[in-house]
Amino acid sequence: MISVKFFASVRERLGQASIDLELQAGSTVAEVLAQVEGIAGVSLAGQHLLAARNQVHVPFTESVADGDEIAFFPPVTGG
Repeated sequence: MISVKFFASVRERLGQASIDLELQAGSTVAEVLAQVEGIAGVSLAGQHLLAARNQVHVPFTESVADGDEIAFFPPVTGG
């Protein structure tokens, strides 16, 4: 099982802060996002999203493993 967390506008769009998922071995971050979209009935296509695996930024092609924490969030800027 993996824990998926959502931040900022992603959390607002999905209406929840986190979800736990069961995934097949070898799943990618992109597949996690697709499963979340299917469960929530919301498309995040067109959103500029970043992803992190265990608090490290990763590409959407990154594989996930049982026990991982995946986070999705918009790019942030400061000033």
